[in-house]
Amino acid sequence: MSIHPVIARVTDRIHARSLSTRSAYVTQIAAALQRPAGVQRLGCANVAHAFAALPSCERCDVLSGDAPVIAVVTAYNDMLSAHAPLRHYPDLIKSTAHSLGAIARVAGGVPAMCDGVTQGTAGMELSLFSRDVIAMSTAVALSHDVFAGALMLGVCDKIVPGLLIGALQFGHLPMVFVPAGPMPSGLSNSDKSKVREQAAQGLVGRSELLAAESAAYHSEGTCTFYGTANSNQMLLEAMGLHVPGSAFVPPGTALRDELTREALRTVLGQPGKPCPPIGHVVDERCIVNAMVALLATGGSTNHLIHWVAVARAAGIVINWDDFSALSDVVPLLARVYPNGNADVNQFQTAGGPAYVIRELLDAGLMHPDVLCNRSGGLREFTRVPSFRADAGTAPSPVLSWCDTAVSGDLDILRPVSAPFAASGGIKLLDGNLGRAVIKISAVPPERHVVEAPCMVFDSQEAVHQAFAAGLLEHDGVCVLRWQGPQANGMPELHKLTPVLAVLQNRGYQVALVTDGRMSGASGKIPAAIHVVPEAAAGGPLARVRDGDVIRVDATAGVLWVLVPGDEWDAREVLAMPQALREANGTGMGRALFANLRRHATSAEQGACSWLDMDA
Repeated sequence: MSIHPVIARVTDRIHARSLSTRSAYVTQIAAALQRPAGVQRLGCANVAHAFAALPSCERCDVLSGDAPVIAVVTAYNDMLSAHAPLRHYPDLIKSTAHSLGAIARVAGGVPAMCDGVTQGTAGMELSLFSRDVIAMSTAVALSHDVFAGALMLGVCDKIVPGLLIGALQFGHLPMVFVPAGPMPSGLSNSDKSKVREQAAQGLVGRSELLAAESAAYHSEGTCTFYGTANSNQMLLEAMGLHVPGSAFVPPGTALRDELTREALRTVLGQPGKPCPPIGHVVDERCIVNAMVALLATGGSTNHLIHWVAVARAAGIVINWDDFSALSDVVPLLARVYPNGNADVNQFQTAGGPAYVIRELLDAGLMHPDVLCNRSGGLREFTRVPSFRADAGTAPSPVLSWCDTAVSGDLDILRPVSAPFAASGGIKLLDGNLGRAVIKISAVPPERHVVEAPCMVFDSQEAVHQAFAAGLLEHDGVCVLRWQGPQANGMPELHKLTPVLAVLQNRGYQVALVTDGRMSGASGKIPAAIHVVPEAAAGGPLARVRDGDVIRVDATAGVLWVLVPGDEWDAREVLAMPQALREANGTGMGRALFANLRRHATSAEQGACSWLDMDA
């Protein structure tokens, strides 16, 4: 199957746009690969420090150069259900390495916060930039520079993009990402959302709401909705950075453990099949494959920020026009909450990432000719893992992979020939209010266009107060500004979803326009998000006034305030209130992030605190 002409055209223009930055990146990798291997790169005192804690027998193997050293960079903590299973991984990896004549060492840990814990609180304003802190922490871990490869242990929202950005600074090393898998299905996501909406109306109290939330989030493993964390895992499969099929295998199972061992075997390289450097794997085609997989599964809008940053870390420049062009031709193949009723366990049972990747490859919607961490290429990621039939009689369990067949549930997964929708459901909006993105895969078609007077707010709390006071009981557009990277670190605004859903359920035409983010689990409400330029940078949202009529049109790709041009041009651009700026910079550690806010690029440029746009 030849590649779809739009996929080819978008890839070509990314390649052309990235010529200078990608060339510089590849040159950097080439220089790193010319250096002596492993411990030979360092002086004797450096090496002695690096391996002083090793048992003497292993130390001899390292110093002689006989044993490759594999770094383990882990996001383990047991505050995050998704990361709690990682506690056992280092010992498992070390014992496997020893049996293979290698040495594995925990090179460093990275912070990992849960957006579910911090939603709607001051702590959420650290969330986006925690990605860059994770990237820097990854670089610190790998800077010991004695490694032949690395395993990246992480799952959730900012953690995987941060690990990936940090890993790409060491593009000369082979690397494999190692997930933990989802928790068992609990209270369904749709039932949980109904209780949230009831709580927003005062129909149930805190005890009922807490009971519902606790029934949904109830054990170790990743949350089961298809938000940013699970989108991460889908994208890593599409990029060829996992052991094939490992994304949604449950924690605490024999198969999960064996896939973790296989990650170590993969990074060491199978006989005659070396694992290529990650900087060679992540090229323009790889990034496009990730974008296509995101669109085909109705994934998190957060990745329109994160994968821009990931691409730039590999010298590749992408933007929202690229996402929009791909979305026009990539069909929606999956219905997983919030785009449907299924959770990720049901998605996996129906065929999961393997089915999606196979359908996209067969339709020419993904690049097949890409490097992966396995020599079989991306086709290996169209197969699902299991234990071989004779595993019980073998000395140790042996993995095998089998091809995916037809969808196990056409209400969850469909073929390219009969998709849920002809497009990927993410649209670019443009107009006199700036550029924004809108996710419409879960929004009914009759709500794709909203034109109504607006009310302007400076905080989530102000929206909730207006709702409680009955001030939002009409058709209207909520404009929430001062929520961008430079203003307050661009928190997710998921606490608005129940309130706006209640208004929508009452028959009102409602929409949200904001320079902030929505949760990866959002989607019911038409929301023009990530507006650039942001209000704090003098963007058009700083000109909007209560009562202005705003048109959010996902069909035509329009974000417009219907104010006469002369009047609009003459309006004062409001500055961010000083009291609000001071409040955003104090308490909960926010003062430590002041420089990250100050130097952040726009959302369309990845909201990066480390990117020098003048370079």
